[in-house]
Amino acid sequence: MSLEVKDLTKTYNASHGKVTALDSVSFSVSTGEFASIIGKSGSGKSTLLSLLGALDTPTKGEIHVDDINIARLSPHKQTAYRAKKIGFVFQQYNLIPNLSALENVMLALEFGGMRASERKERARELLTAVGLEPDQQLRKPAKLSGGQQQRVSIARALANKPAVILADEPTGNLDSETGKKIFDLLHDLSRTEKTTIIAVTHDLDIAGKTDRTYMLKDGKITTKRG
Repeated sequence: MSLEVKDLTKTYNASHGKVTALDSVSFSVSTGEFASIIGKSGSGKSTLLSLLGALDTPTKGEIHVDDINIARLSPHKQTAYRAKKIGFVFQQYNLIPNLSALENVMLALEFGGMRASERKERARELLTAVGLEPDQQLRKPAKLSGGQQQRVSIARALANKPAVILADEPTGNLDSETGKKIFDLLHDLSRTEKTTIIAVTHDLDIAGKTDRTYMLKDGKITTKRG
């Protein structure tokens, strides 16, 4: 699924005046590409991901996903867009602590409308695909390492076959070796599943290996590679 952002701007009203989080940002990512967005804290990265995931609406500008401007969709259609088109991967994993890895993925499949009889098998397939062993799939998050929890998070993001994965610092809480494995896993997914992946990261080494790299500074795209 191709994605094109045109003159995207987001402003907020604060006690000290208007704050511009994003200022006329434009870029594009093609189907199956892995793009990274790098920038310091406060540069607008999280705001951009929220807009791309239809969690927020821009002050002005357009976000075209396969020629549909999602910024102008009704709230109901934006909810449907998130459910059917987007998979989210977070730095903090955001797994439900009292559910096993398998049950966390099964819950995502339930929200996606899959029949109960098919959920467990599909969840097992996804967790196996991201490298989680059968015994690990039955453990609750507290009994899994950070890298294993992030693998569960990725499996959950893939549950409903999204066209785009939005990843917010997906390797931020991991050691460098585990972070590389997670990066390689995401890179493989972009190739084998033709999934478009956009990752916010502070890791310049990882960013330098993606298909496209954009630098965000003070709410503006300043440089790009690829």
